[in-house]
Amino acid sequence: MTTSTEFSIRRSNENDHIVLRNIRLEALKDSPDAYGSTYKESELWTPARWKEMASGNYYLGEIDGEVVGMATGGLNTQFPNTFWLFGMFVSPRARGTGVATDLVNAVEEWAKDQGGTELYLHVTESMQRARSFYTKIGFSLNGGSVTMDRDTSIKLVTMVKKLD
Repeated sequence: MTTSTEFSIRRSNENDHIVLRNIRLEALKDSPDAYGSTYKESELWTPARWKEMASGNYYLGEIDGEVVGMATGGLNTQFPNTFWLFGMFVSPRARGTGVATDLVNAVEEWAKDQGGTELYLHVTESMQRARSFYTKIGFSLNGGSVTMDRDTSIKLVTMVKKLD
């Protein structure tokens, strides 16, 4: 028997700073090697910083009014003229519902609206589940890799997806 979960994806705004903080801190506890910041430093960020982030290009996934996922799109100054998916996370309780795919789709639409023809991401090399998910939805390794700024022992591989 298959059950379907109703969810929605929406762009965040300043009023979402508390729920963005909560889902980001959950992400940092769940997958600490996946993000450029740590739980310890992020929990100390000011409400003003969270409001600024929530006013940016963040997308939130919700089930029954509860935020269960996040993703953001942006530019990467180390790779001019490219569009990137950052900060992707779906809570374990919402994995397999389609929230992750639709969060990525929201960032893809943003990139296309900006004139992008490709969407890039860095994923921690050791995170096989995440890499498999990205491959399943059309991303492929492009041969690039970098080390994480905050911990050079963490290797990130670069993936890219052509946008229709």
